[in-house]
Amino acid sequence: MQFKNQMELAEAEIDRIIEMAWEDRTPFEAIMLQFGTTEAMVIGIMRSNLKRSSFNLWRKRVNSKVSSKHLKKRREEISRFRCSRQRQISGNKISKR
Repeated sequence: MQFKNQMELAEAEIDRIIEMAWEDRTPFEAIMLQFGTTEAMVIGIMRSNLKRSSFNLWRKRVNSKVSSKHLKKRREEISRFRCSRQRQISGNKISKR
């Protein structure tokens, strides 16, 4: 898989990455599959595009709920999450499977 850097992402892609990262049950692996960004890149995108206080709140949530943000660490009872708007969002490769 070829990874992208933040400069290669369109503004709409960055907005979608931020939206997916805010969702607690969307794992980093789903973001990587769709956009080719690593967890560290997602953190960098969040840091550079959010206010400091918003970023700090997000990081605190991600660190406390790390089991739901990583597929390998998830509990089995957490099923694959689908946002109610997911089918409406164009370019979402995951919803087309």
